Amino acid sequence: MEQNLNLYQIFYEVAGCRNFSVAAQKLYISQPAVSKSIARLEESLNTTLFYRSSRGVTLTPEGELLCKHVEQALFSLKSGEEQIRASLSQKISHLSIGISATLCKYILLPLLKSFIADNPNIKITICCQSTFDTISSLQNGTIDIGLVGISAQKVSENNRAITYLPLKNIEDIFVASEGYLAPFYNKYKGELHENEEFFHEASFIMLDKENISRKHADTFLAAHQLTLYQIIEVNNMDLSIEFAKAGLGIACVIGNFVEKDIQQGNLRELKLGHKIPKRQIGFAYTSKTPLSEAMNTLIQYYQAWR
Repeated sequence: MEQNLNLYQIFYEVAGCRNFSVAAQKLYISQPAVSKSIARLEESLNTTLFYRSSRGVTLTPEGELLCKHVEQALFSLKSGEEQIRASLSQKISHLSIGISATLCKYILLPLLKSFIADNPNIKITICCQSTFDTISSLQNGTIDIGLVGISAQKVSENNRAITYLPLKNIEDIFVASEGYLAPFYNKYKGELHENEEFFHEASFIMLDKENISRKHADTFLAAHQLTLYQIIEVNNMDLSIEFAKAGLGIACVIGNFVEKDIQQGNLRELKLGHKIPKRQIGFAYTSKTPLSEAMNTLIQYYQAWR
């Protein structure tokens, strides 16, 4: 915008008052200053904005068009100022959270509605992304805090500038529908994992190799020399669960998130001779920046909620 905003403010007052002198009084400036400002504006726009007469001024068609736009602009500016004042008076703060879609659905979402209701002055932004992207976003300063399923040791190995606050243990398990497992139990007597042929014949539903849950499962399988020969890869755990319930294979999922399905008989846990080591869900944030009031409120709220 080439012209000084002050010229448009003067123009708007003159349009409303229809008189240079009255507008000058409202603006606490001289009448010649008002006349000079309008002349400058008309010159810059190469048009006449007012019809002048001894009784005052009226808008030309061009002036009416400009007045509508100036009115909208001034209203928007006033609205913005009021929102800023309200924000400062109420100490409204913003909190951006990095989290995977799975943890968002099963961990964050259940408490978010009540958290927002109890803390209306904290505005939330959710960034659904992988754990690795969340750690990267923390390092880059594009989010305030992350909720991740990774151990404190793993966090410190990747970056010592990240502080990790463990909150809850989770356990990965293999599950499938009763209908999918029944033929294998009929064919092989005893525990299925004791039969090498079972691993050749069964389909396993796994997350993609870059997923932190997949890496955790692969480490367990390698440690116990278990090889999966037929793998269906999906990109989120909800799909893994649904595929397993549909009888498409054996899914590696977080056991905490399928407890109801197991209780209702929709899924059955498959024992592989050893349990996958438990891992933790926790909040991660940069060590360089102290906890903000909003971050601390979220952490305390979650600790009390669980």
